[in-house]
Amino acid sequence: DVCQAACSLCARETDKSFDKGRKHHLRVEYVQQHFNDKKIAQLDKMFMCGNYGDPAAGYYTMDIYNYFRKVNPEIILGMNTNGAIQSTFFWHALGKLFNQPEDYCVFSIDGSVNPKNSIVFAIDGLEDTNQIYRKNVNWEKLMANAQAYIAAGGSAHWDMLVYKHNQHQVDACEQLARDMGFKWFRAKVSKRGFTDRLEFPIGWQPPVNKQGPIKCHVLNEKSMYIDAQGRLSPCCWIGATQQDFVKDDLATVKLTWKTSTPNTVCASACSTNKNKTVFQDQWQREVQLC
Repeated sequence: DVCQAACSLCARETDKSFDKGRKHHLRVEYVQQHFNDKKIAQLDKMFMCGNYGDPAAGYYTMDIYNYFRKVNPEIILGMNTNGAIQSTFFWHALGKLFNQPEDYCVFSIDGSVNPKNSIVFAIDGLEDTNQIYRKNVNWEKLMANAQAYIAAGGSAHWDMLVYKHNQHQVDACEQLARDMGFKWFRAKVSKRGFTDRLEFPIGWQPPVNKQGPIKCHVLNEKSMYIDAQGRLSPCCWIGATQQDFVKDDLATVKLTWKTSTPNTVCASACSTNKNKTVFQDQWQREVQLC
């Protein structure tokens, strides 16, 4: 839960119960409290994201990746990050480590599940606009890290949050992604809301939560979430708030799905419309670049 950025709609900024002074760094030992080597050897994938932070800021992030790769050489590895933390040496090493055909890295704090065979850098505009939402993210450092990662063999994917202030740059971002060697480009309208400075983009579809049956991402993937403190939760969305952290009690959460008041987090992410969940339906441009 450590990060150099101050994105205005991130839980780091909106959750008043979160204490930035208490910095938690996920450790290998925290993982081992819940999963032994035998269990890890059976996993299909592991990716690190941050509800309150950025995995690249973690002291033990590389140790964790090396541990998973050693125990399970075939596992798919991934990461969600703003990309402007650490040095090019770190990202070069990560590119060398993420050398399996299906590894992917999500360069976005809003990161998520992504197409296989790709590493995703989600960047919200060009040099003059990216920092409007992603405050304290240095553009030159971000670009250098992304280039180091790609040069080392990492397969990269660019994710972009579209607002009124950067919508005129979507095509240019896609072209830059292509020129730099990214494999995918995706753009979406944020579900987190808008502010005076973060206005809704003209002509884009609003991210409407269309209520329907819950199609649980966790049950579909058979996955679990461990937070920076080593606590286990059904998923990163249910475990998203420190104050109301839901521990591994998916059975209780499931009981709400067939009622008129399903769990609000489940409804906002995993309600279905035409067999697609709200989360799956948010992307409004997806381009395979090469």
